[in-house]
Amino acid sequence: MKRMLRFARDVREERGITGLETAIVMIAFIVVASVFAFVVLSTGLFASERGKETIFAALAKTRGAMALTGGVIATSNQTKITTITLDVTLAAGGDSVSLDPSATTNKTIVSYADNSVTSSSLTYTTAVITGNANMLLEVGELLELTITLPAAANVVANRVFTLEIKPPSGSVMIIQRTTPASLSQTIINLN
Repeated sequence: MKRMLRFARDVREERGITGLETAIVMIAFIVVASVFAFVVLSTGLFASERGKETIFAALAKTRGAMALTGGVIATSNQTKITTITLDVTLAAGGDSVSLDPSATTNKTIVSYADNSVTSSSLTYTTAVITGNANMLLEVGELLELTITLPAAANVVANRVFTLEIKPPSGSVMIIQRTTPASLSQTIINLN
């Protein structure tokens, strides 16, 4: 009996959580969960937007700007090659490229390299074959580049050399050729 009385007394003295306290705790959990969800969603949206920007920037950078059309023609003084002439057109999906050699900004750079000489900025001239004469390579146009090789370059017979045509945006066009065994002709097709 004593036990029952003690149990009854203990039960009366215990206080439970009221409905208001339960509601406050529940609301606090909901607020914390919603703030956490907002942070996670915002971070995910921000990251996906940055990823999209990165993809578009990479596509613009790697998309080919120019394509070689026709042969690579060398002019020699019968001992070494002095100039290279080639025709370029805009690659499919490429953006317009400035081929104005006198431009100070937004200029295409032509560089030369072989096993003993490198030159980062060669002199070149541009002639319009088809299109308008604004020296801006656009869709449907064909321009001829005549590149003067550096004086230090000793492009003699059986020599491998590389030309890099670097537009202001887009991918670099690399042209690597080997000179023939004889340079006795003044005009040589390097294909």
